[in-house]
Amino acid sequence: MLDLGQRLEALRDSGHHRRLRFVETPQGPEVTLDGEPVLLLCSNNYLGLADHSAVREAAAEAAMKWGTGAGASRLISGTMAPHSELERRLAEFKGTDSALLFGSGYLANTGAIAALVGRGEVIFSDELNHASVIDGCRLARAETFVYRHADVEHLRWGMRRAGDRAALIVTDGVFSMDGDVAPLPELAELAQRHRCRLLVDEAHGTGCIGPGGRGAVAAAGVGDEVDVIVGTLGKALGGYGAYVCGSAQLTEYLLNTARPFIFSTALPPPVVAAASAALELLVERPKRVDKLAQNASALRDALAAEGLDVSDSRTQILPVMVGGAKRAVALCEAALERGVFAQAIRPPTVPEGTSRLRLTAIATHKVGELRRAAKLIGDAARELGLIRDHSRHRPAPGPRPAIPDRDESRPRDEPEPQQLPRAA
Repeated sequence: MLDLGQRLEALRDSGHHRRLRFVETPQGPEVTLDGEPVLLLCSNNYLGLADHSAVREAAAEAAMKWGTGAGASRLISGTMAPHSELERRLAEFKGTDSALLFGSGYLANTGAIAALVGRGEVIFSDELNHASVIDGCRLARAETFVYRHADVEHLRWGMRRAGDRAALIVTDGVFSMDGDVAPLPELAELAQRHRCRLLVDEAHGTGCIGPGGRGAVAAAGVGDEVDVIVGTLGKALGGYGAYVCGSAQLTEYLLNTARPFIFSTALPPPVVAAASAALELLVERPKRVDKLAQNASALRDALAAEGLDVSDSRTQILPVMVGGAKRAVALCEAALERGVFAQAIRPPTVPEGTSRLRLTAIATHKVGELRRAAKLIGDAARELGLIRDHSRHRPAPGPRPAIPDRDESRPRDEPEPQQLPRAA
């Protein structure tokens, strides 16, 4: 039997222990955290819709009209008009034939991946994919080949050796901890060449990049070549829940085979109505997406001017790379003392040696407060000896570091890439 006390102590000693922090106000650019006002730089409420009056009102009206819960799974008696209407709107927004709601992004990924791949087949997964993708691969009865991050040549090598066993390429569209974008045109070309499906998780792309905030798939112009789009209602759309978009045949199949869909109570009507209202705001006011991009650019430039390493991010997610877990926690606490809430991200969420502050811009931030936050984080980093005083300038871009082949380059819970035998 596990000694829980010893395990907890080991987590504390390694800098991997976590605790809850209590936000006492609605999600916004500023919140009250544990009794103190802070600038919020670690929320996924990218468009600032979580506390938008129209979204709140839609949820309240739905609660009065439809009640607070669906009462059962979708296949029993839990499908209501708000569910079908939101699915129709999501499919239209994503340019697909159909959409199917899930309880969360985690459930959508695990359910879709496990349902779409069978024994004797091979899944190809980017090493920095979200944990829900990793666990979906584990739940599937297929072999998993983990290719180096965004390394199309490594993926190509694996697919050649898998031969006709290749079944699914799965990738984040925007990588949740790094803010870079998957090479979707190249992935789509490989999927077509090897006659396998391509699944893209748009959790951090929808509402944030692409035309009208339609995501990384739309930005890359490969909508017709992507078989499965997974998205969330809980980030840019400010609510909760998730969806899978694709062909009508795909959603019919998942409705019948995806266990998280079949065996979960349907999303509550107020949650669904809130998401519909948020999606409507996104469609009608796409300038929010532009404002998000402007804020992200301002924050990126300000962090670079402080000498902080924001890696290769091109989106609203800006990782300030620190290295060790304890150093990341120390920087988080030092920034918080200065009124900036930027959470430390440590293993197993990210690979060993790449702990960071994961900063996120939102559309409702003001450029001035983002620049001030960058200055305060820079001051905290200098105080801790993480950067030097004379490094406060925009660093010249350098070459992208090579990704090592060993365990250090991937999350601790991620398997080594499989070296597949040649197909017979």
